[in-house]
Amino acid sequence: MQELAPRQMGAINWLGLWTLYAKEVRRFLNVHLQTIGAPVVTSLLFMAVFLLALGRAVETVNGVPFATFLAPGLVMMTMAQNAFANTSSSIIISKVQGNIVDVLMPPLSAGEMVAGFAFGAVTRGIMVGVATTIVMAFFVDVGIHNIWAILYFGISASLMLSLLGIAGGVWSEKFDHIAVVTNFVITPLSFLSGTFYSAENLPEAGKVLVHYNPFFYMIDGFRYGFTGVSDGTVMTGVVVLAVVNILLWILCYRMIKSGYKLKA
Repeated sequence: MQELAPRQMGAINWLGLWTLYAKEVRRFLNVHLQTIGAPVVTSLLFMAVFLLALGRAVETVNGVPFATFLAPGLVMMTMAQNAFANTSSSIIISKVQGNIVDVLMPPLSAGEMVAGFAFGAVTRGIMVGVATTIVMAFFVDVGIHNIWAILYFGISASLMLSLLGIAGGVWSEKFDHIAVVTNFVITPLSFLSGTFYSAENLPEAGKVLVHYNPFFYMIDGFRYGFTGVSDGTVMTGVVVLAVVNILLWILCYRMIKSGYKLKA
């Protein structure tokens, strides 16, 4: 009879990381109408409202038809909000229900936990973005100018919001706290990032302030990938998102490593 031996793991617990990632993906796929279908419908409603309200008054923005200009911003906003919702809701629900221990007990390092939660949310963000883009293409002329810009800013933005969701979920002790983060951080930064307008149309003070908003760079770069037009410098956006993601990753790692509001 063969004796059982402890499982040998290398520097990274790939099985545990994959299990956590798969759990996060299956969690939102089990309610796909709510997590993927609903955001698509919401984006289409935003598109309809803005086109009906401003379509005749604003025909073009920076030489691009208003509908074509608006579509990438709506897709990006939807991706970002859903990536944030995935990690924040997963962690806060586990904390409130008391089953966060099921994630803390397995032999997963803090880095592996951050990666599992974050990449699960990135997957949701990308799936929502692809679905929204496909549906919008039936109503709006959606072209591709630079596929690498679309991929980089789409993935980087989803990662940034997923990391914000992890930090928010760990910090929060109840659903009201997550609502505070959503209502006073995520939503204002999204709406003040140039999603529905060009930053060039802002007053001088507004132009300065918008460039301190990392959400501006993710939407501007993503829009550039579709239209070839940007309000800022694309390479600046590449650097800003990379730096922000590194800082957020370190923050999330330290929060989980220390057990901040996770361990009694």
